[in-house]
Amino acid sequence: MHELTLQNIEVIRRDVVREEISFSHLRDELTDHICCDVESEMQRGLSFSEAYQAVRRKLGSRRLREIQEETLYAVDTKYRKMKNTMKISAIAGTVLLGFASLFKIMHWPGAGIIMILGALALAFIFMPSALTVLWKETHSGKRVMLYITAFIAAMLFIAGVVFKIQHWPGSGIVLSLALASGTLLFLPALLAAKLKNQDNRSKRMVYILGALGMTAYMAGLLFKIQHWPLATLLLSVGLALIFFVVLPWYTRLTWKSDDHVSSAFIYMVVGALAIVIPSLLISLNVQRNYEGGYFVQQKAQQELINYKLSENQAIINNCRDTLLKPALAEINSKTTPLLDLLDGIGEKMTDASEGDAFSPGPYSEFLTDGSAARNELSEALREYSGYLSGLLPEGDAAQLEELLDPLAYLPETVSGRERISLMSGLHMLDLMKAGILTAESLAFSSAMKNQ
Repeated sequence: MHELTLQNIEVIRRDVVREEISFSHLRDELTDHICCDVESEMQRGLSFSEAYQAVRRKLGSRRLREIQEETLYAVDTKYRKMKNTMKISAIAGTVLLGFASLFKIMHWPGAGIIMILGALALAFIFMPSALTVLWKETHSGKRVMLYITAFIAAMLFIAGVVFKIQHWPGSGIVLSLALASGTLLFLPALLAAKLKNQDNRSKRMVYILGALGMTAYMAGLLFKIQHWPLATLLLSVGLALIFFVVLPWYTRLTWKSDDHVSSAFIYMVVGALAIVIPSLLISLNVQRNYEGGYFVQQKAQQELINYKLSENQAIINNCRDTLLKPALAEINSKTTPLLDLLDGIGEKMTDASEGDAFSPGPYSEFLTDGSAARNELSEALREYSGYLSGLLPEGDAAQLEELLDPLAYLPETVSGRERISLMSGLHMLDLMKAGILTAESLAFSSAMKNQ
């Protein structure tokens, strides 16, 4: 009968310990069971190495941990409750977010509440219970930092996504914290855990390059949110490194070392493509709509405004009448503060949007009827209209009032379901600028006629 040497038994014991079997009695029983199976295989004439590899293939990559999970589930009531809580909260949170996405797409009421409930279930029930289960299953002090950093980054990311979708203030800050914690804390901890695993020696360079690619990609997202330079470069480098270097290299090493491709690897590839491709298509579609629609209109509107500005200024500069020129300059002095007010409101709206051109929050805050900025703007237009009306004949004054009426550019009321984006709000302000400059031009013409 073939018997294992003490050195053979030590090799098997180290491998069982490496599988993070936390139950000491179970660890000994599994070691003994594997030793018996190896000896049985050696009876067929196989060497220890061949017999051990055959036993490991029969067990699979997850079987030892599954045995521990089943044992814990059977003997530990707290673990059983926590495991059930983790499963239920994961399913409930995912389903709620799925329904929230559907409600959001269809513009049905209740989407925000459902999304918040789903996010709370994932962030404050699933994540803590999952952290507890992982610790219970491994009792690995080496991975404490990995679990904690993953927990922090995931909670911040979930909160940031909800804030962004709901257009709440501070979404950019929360997402930036999530990306910063993921880049500076979670990725280094994950890389350290992978490099310490002796089984991953052949894949160490792949893991290092993967960590660098993810760091560049997440830093690019952070730079994009903060509108810092080099965001596009970092995103491009990160994606290129991951999908053109790391993924093909990892695939080759996986096929070379395994007889078959594991389900985890398949899920990794499919999940990566499912996230990146739709995001890329959506980004391209949004960019095309922006560049082909809003950007073209905004550029044409700005050219019109610049033309009217230069035309009105040329009238003042070319005037040689010593009595008329001061009158024109006085009209212009009343126009300039009003244009500056519109520019200030536009800048505040852009800052409040945190880079989201489709956010309805800035319009609601600054241009909705009853808001402080809207009231200030209406009052300034009323005073300006009253000033110019005193300079124009009665027929021209009526036309002037239409040009300077806020309701000609901004809706009087906005219903709860009607949401005006930042782009639309800025376009309304540009139209108002053009109207003000046209009114100034009418005032110039009337002043020159009267003179």
